[in-house]
Amino acid sequence: MNEKKAIRLELYQNLVNYKKPTSFQLKETYPLPPYSTVIGMIHNLCSFDEYVPMKVSIQGKYHSKINDLYTRYEFAGAAFEEGRHNIKIMNSEDEKYYGAIRGVSTAELLVGVKLLIHIVPENQKLIRFIYDSLKNPKEYMSLGRREDLAVIESINVVNIKKTLMDNSKKLDYDAYIPVSLFDKYSFKAKGTIYNLNKKYDKANIKKDVQIRKWEKIKVIHGVANMNEVYSEVETILDDYGNFVFLA
Repeated sequence: MNEKKAIRLELYQNLVNYKKPTSFQLKETYPLPPYSTVIGMIHNLCSFDEYVPMKVSIQGKYHSKINDLYTRYEFAGAAFEEGRHNIKIMNSEDEKYYGAIRGVSTAELLVGVKLLIHIVPENQKLIRFIYDSLKNPKEYMSLGRREDLAVIESINVVNIKKTLMDNSKKLDYDAYIPVSLFDKYSFKAKGTIYNLNKKYDKANIKKDVQIRKWEKIKVIHGVANMNEVYSEVETILDDYGNFVFLA
Protein backbone atom coordinates (compact mmCIF):
# COMPACT_ATOMS: atom_id res chain seq x y z
CA MET A 1 0.00 0.00 0.00
CA ASN A 2 1.36 3.41 -0.94
CA GLU A 3 1.17 6.19 1.62
CA LYS A 4 -2.41 7.36 2.05
CA LYS A 5 -4.29 10.02 3.94
CA ALA A 6 -6.60 9.02 6.78
CA ILE A 7 -8.80 10.81 9.27
CA ARG A 8 -7.66 10.00 12.80
CA LEU A 9 -10.49 10.34 15.29
CA GLU A 10 -10.26 10.05 19.07
CA LEU A 11 -13.62 9.81 20.87
CA TYR A 12 -14.79 9.53 24.46
CA GLN A 13 -18.10 8.02 25.57
CA ASN A 14 -19.34 7.91 29.15
CA LEU A 15 -21.84 5.01 28.95
CA VAL A 16 -22.51 3.07 25.77
CA ASN A 17 -23.99 -0.12 24.34
CA TYR A 18 -22.84 -1.48 20.96
CA LYS A 19 -25.62 -4.03 20.73
CA LYS A 20 -24.99 -7.55 19.50
CA PRO A 21 -27.79 -8.25 17.00
CA THR A 22 -28.40 -11.73 18.42
CA SER A 23 -29.00 -10.60 22.02
CA PHE A 24 -32.52 -9.95 23.28
CA GLN A 25 -33.30 -10.66 26.97
CA LEU A 26 -29.94 -9.23 27.96
CA LYS A 27 -28.90 -6.53 25.51
CA GLU A 28 -25.25 -7.54 25.23
CA THR A 29 -22.60 -5.20 23.90
CA TYR A 30 -19.55 -5.66 21.69
CA PRO A 31 -16.27 -4.49 23.31
CA LEU A 32 -15.85 -1.98 20.46
CA PRO A 33 -18.32 -0.55 17.94
CA PRO A 34 -18.71 -2.78 14.85
CA TYR A 35 -17.81 -1.50 11.39
CA SER A 36 -21.42 -0.91 10.34
CA THR A 37 -22.03 1.33 13.38
CA VAL A 38 -18.97 3.50 12.72
CA ILE A 39 -19.59 3.71 8.97
CA GLY A 40 -23.25 4.53 9.59
CA MET A 41 -22.28 7.40 11.90
CA ILE A 42 -19.90 8.78 9.27
CA HIS A 43 -22.50 8.57 6.51
CA ASN A 44 -25.12 10.27 8.68
CA LEU A 45 -22.89 13.20 9.65
CA CYS A 46 -21.70 13.60 6.05
CA SER A 47 -25.30 13.37 4.71
CA PHE A 48 -24.30 10.64 2.25
CA ASP A 49 -27.48 9.16 0.74
CA GLU A 50 -25.72 6.11 -0.71
CA TYR A 51 -22.79 3.99 0.37
CA VAL A 52 -19.38 5.62 -0.07
CA PRO A 53 -16.62 2.97 -0.20
CA MET A 54 -14.22 3.30 2.70
CA LYS A 55 -12.08 1.32 5.08
CA VAL A 56 -11.93 1.90 8.81
CA SER A 57 -9.73 0.79 11.68
CA ILE A 58 -11.39 0.50 15.10
CA GLN A 59 -9.46 0.44 18.37
CA GLY A 60 -10.30 1.45 21.91
CA LYS A 61 -10.52 0.62 25.59
CA TYR A 62 -13.00 0.98 28.43
CA HIS A 63 -12.83 1.26 32.21
CA SER A 64 -15.49 -1.23 33.27
CA LYS A 65 -18.82 -2.84 32.38
CA ILE A 66 -22.13 -2.55 34.21
CA ASN A 67 -25.72 -3.74 33.78
CA ASP A 68 -28.51 -1.17 33.49
CA LEU A 69 -32.29 -1.54 33.57
CA TYR A 70 -34.52 -0.11 30.85
CA THR A 71 -38.21 -0.23 29.95
CA ARG A 72 -39.05 -2.62 27.14
CA TYR A 73 -42.26 -2.64 25.09
CA GLU A 74 -43.43 -5.75 23.24
CA PHE A 75 -46.09 -5.45 20.57
CA ALA A 76 -47.02 -8.42 18.41
CA GLY A 77 -50.17 -7.06 16.78
CA ALA A 78 -52.40 -9.39 18.80
CA ALA A 79 -55.85 -8.52 20.13
CA PHE A 80 -55.91 -7.21 23.70
CA GLU A 81 -56.33 -9.90 26.36
CA GLU A 82 -56.94 -9.09 30.00
CA GLY A 83 -54.24 -10.68 32.16
CA ARG A 84 -51.87 -11.13 29.23
CA HIS A 85 -51.33 -7.51 28.21
CA ASN A 86 -50.86 -4.53 30.50
CA ILE A 87 -51.33 -1.86 27.81
CA LYS A 88 -54.47 -1.44 25.71
CA ILE A 89 -54.12 0.35 22.37
CA MET A 90 -56.91 1.28 19.98
CA ASN A 91 -56.19 1.28 16.25
CA SER A 92 -57.96 4.32 14.80
CA GLU A 93 -58.20 2.67 11.37
CA ASP A 94 -60.14 -0.46 12.30
CA GLU A 95 -61.26 0.69 15.80
CA LYS A 96 -60.00 -2.58 17.29
CA TYR A 97 -58.05 -2.90 20.52
CA TYR A 98 -54.58 -4.39 20.51
CA GLY A 99 -52.41 -5.45 23.41
CA ALA A 100 -48.84 -4.54 24.32
CA ILE A 101 -46.61 -5.56 27.19
CA ARG A 102 -44.43 -3.18 29.14
CA GLY A 103 -41.67 -4.73 31.19
CA VAL A 104 -38.13 -4.36 32.47
CA SER A 105 -35.02 -5.65 30.73
CA THR A 106 -31.27 -5.37 31.15
CA ALA A 107 -28.59 -3.80 28.98
CA GLU A 108 -24.83 -4.12 29.27
CA LEU A 109 -23.08 -0.75 29.30
CA LEU A 110 -19.40 -0.01 28.81
CA VAL A 111 -18.08 2.74 31.10
CA GLY A 112 -15.47 5.34 30.17
CA VAL A 113 -14.88 4.31 26.56
CA LYS A 114 -11.98 5.79 24.59
CA LEU A 115 -11.91 5.06 20.88
CA LEU A 116 -9.25 5.48 18.21
CA ILE A 117 -10.75 5.33 14.72
CA HIS A 118 -9.02 5.72 11.36
CA ILE A 119 -11.14 6.46 8.28
CA VAL A 120 -9.75 5.92 4.78
CA PRO A 121 -12.22 6.67 1.96
CA GLU A 122 -11.53 4.93 -1.33
CA ASN A 123 -11.78 8.34 -3.00
CA GLN A 124 -9.03 10.29 -1.27
CA LYS A 125 -10.54 13.57 -2.47
CA LEU A 126 -13.28 13.08 0.15
CA ILE A 127 -10.80 13.34 3.04
CA ARG A 128 -11.31 17.08 3.59
CA PHE A 129 -15.11 16.86 3.27
CA ILE A 130 -15.37 14.02 5.79
CA TYR A 131 -12.95 15.78 8.12
CA ASP A 132 -14.98 19.01 8.04
CA SER A 133 -18.27 17.12 8.50
CA LEU A 134 -16.95 15.37 11.62
CA LYS A 135 -15.16 18.40 13.07
CA ASN A 136 -18.27 20.58 12.66
CA PRO A 137 -21.14 18.06 12.84
CA LYS A 138 -24.67 19.05 11.82
CA GLU A 139 -25.95 17.48 15.06
CA TYR A 140 -24.52 15.91 18.17
CA MET A 141 -22.39 12.84 17.47
CA SER A 142 -23.69 9.53 18.78
CA LEU A 143 -22.26 6.06 18.36
CA GLY A 144 -24.14 2.96 19.47
CA ARG A 145 -27.63 3.80 20.65
CA ARG A 146 -29.10 7.17 19.74
CA GLU A 147 -28.52 8.41 23.28
CA ASP A 148 -24.88 7.26 23.39
CA LEU A 149 -23.19 10.62 22.86
CA ALA A 150 -19.59 10.78 21.66
CA VAL A 151 -17.19 13.60 22.54
CA ILE A 152 -14.44 14.37 20.02
CA GLU A 153 -11.13 14.57 21.87
CA SER A 154 -9.07 15.05 18.72
CA ILE A 155 -9.46 14.86 14.97
CA ASN A 156 -6.60 15.07 12.48
CA VAL A 157 -5.70 14.21 8.92
CA VAL A 158 -2.69 11.89 9.05
CA ASN A 159 -0.55 9.83 6.74
CA ILE A 160 -0.62 6.05 7.03
CA LYS A 161 1.91 3.75 5.44
CA LYS A 162 3.36 0.28 5.65
CA THR A 163 6.29 0.13 8.02
CA LEU A 164 8.78 -2.62 8.85
CA MET A 165 8.79 -3.03 12.61
CA ASP A 166 12.24 -2.63 14.19
CA ASN A 167 11.07 -4.05 17.51
CA SER A 168 8.10 -6.00 18.78
CA LYS A 169 5.32 -3.75 20.03
CA LYS A 170 2.27 -4.50 22.16
CA LEU A 171 -1.10 -3.05 21.28
CA ASP A 172 -1.86 0.30 22.94
CA TYR A 173 -5.60 -0.30 22.54
CA ASP A 174 -7.94 -3.24 22.13
CA ALA A 175 -8.46 -3.64 18.40
CA TYR A 176 -10.52 -5.39 15.75
CA ILE A 177 -7.90 -7.12 13.62
CA PRO A 178 -9.21 -8.68 10.38
CA VAL A 179 -8.25 -12.34 10.19
CA SER A 180 -7.30 -11.76 6.54
CA LEU A 181 -4.30 -9.73 7.77
CA PHE A 182 -2.84 -12.77 9.50
CA ASP A 183 -1.52 -13.97 6.15
CA LYS A 184 0.44 -10.72 5.90
CA TYR A 185 1.34 -9.78 9.45
CA SER A 186 2.93 -11.95 12.12
CA PHE A 187 0.44 -11.59 14.93
CA LYS A 188 -0.34 -14.35 17.37
CA ALA A 189 -3.31 -14.09 19.68
CA LYS A 190 -5.80 -16.17 21.57
CA GLY A 191 -8.89 -14.03 21.49
CA THR A 192 -12.54 -13.85 20.63
CA ILE A 193 -13.48 -14.12 16.96
CA TYR A 194 -16.33 -11.95 15.68
CA ASN A 195 -18.12 -11.83 12.33
CA LEU A 196 -18.94 -8.13 12.14
CA ASN A 197 -21.30 -6.40 9.74
CA LYS A 198 -19.74 -3.75 7.52
CA LYS A 199 -22.18 -2.77 4.77
CA TYR A 200 -25.27 -4.19 3.15
CA ASP A 201 -26.98 -4.51 -0.21
CA LYS A 202 -30.72 -4.83 -0.58
CA ALA A 203 -31.90 -8.11 -2.07
CA ASN A 204 -35.40 -8.91 -3.34
CA ILE A 205 -36.80 -12.11 -1.85
CA LYS A 206 -40.29 -11.67 -3.29
CA LYS A 207 -42.45 -8.96 -4.76
CA ASP A 208 -42.18 -5.72 -2.78
CA VAL A 209 -40.12 -7.42 -0.07
CA GLN A 210 -36.43 -6.72 0.41
CA ILE A 211 -33.88 -7.86 2.96
CA ARG A 212 -30.41 -6.62 3.82
CA LYS A 213 -27.54 -8.89 2.78
CA TRP A 214 -24.57 -7.96 4.90
CA GLU A 215 -20.92 -8.06 3.98
CA LYS A 216 -19.21 -9.45 7.07
CA ILE A 217 -15.64 -9.06 8.27
CA LYS A 218 -14.11 -11.84 10.35
CA VAL A 219 -11.94 -10.29 13.05
CA ILE A 220 -10.09 -11.23 16.19
CA HIS A 221 -10.39 -9.04 19.25
CA GLY A 222 -6.80 -8.06 20.04
CA VAL A 223 -6.18 -7.07 23.66
CA ALA A 224 -4.13 -4.04 24.73
CA ASN A 225 -0.81 -4.66 26.52
CA MET A 226 -1.15 -8.39 25.91
CA ASN A 227 -1.06 -9.08 22.18
CA GLU A 228 1.79 -7.74 20.08
CA VAL A 229 3.08 -7.33 16.55
CA TYR A 230 6.55 -8.80 16.21
CA SER A 231 9.75 -7.25 14.89
CA GLU A 232 10.71 -7.58 11.23
CA VAL A 233 7.02 -7.54 10.33
CA GLU A 234 5.47 -5.10 7.88
CA THR A 235 2.41 -3.38 9.31
CA ILE A 236 0.56 -0.08 8.90
CA LEU A 237 1.29 2.86 11.21
CA ASP A 238 0.06 6.45 11.35
CA ASP A 239 2.05 9.62 12.06
CA TYR A 240 1.62 9.05 15.80
CA GLY A 241 3.02 5.53 15.67
CA ASN A 242 -0.37 3.89 16.24
CA PHE A 243 -1.28 0.66 14.47
CA VAL A 244 -3.93 0.83 11.75
CA PHE A 245 -5.91 -2.36 11.01
CA LEU A 246 -8.08 -1.50 8.02
CA ALA A 247 -11.17 -3.41 6.89
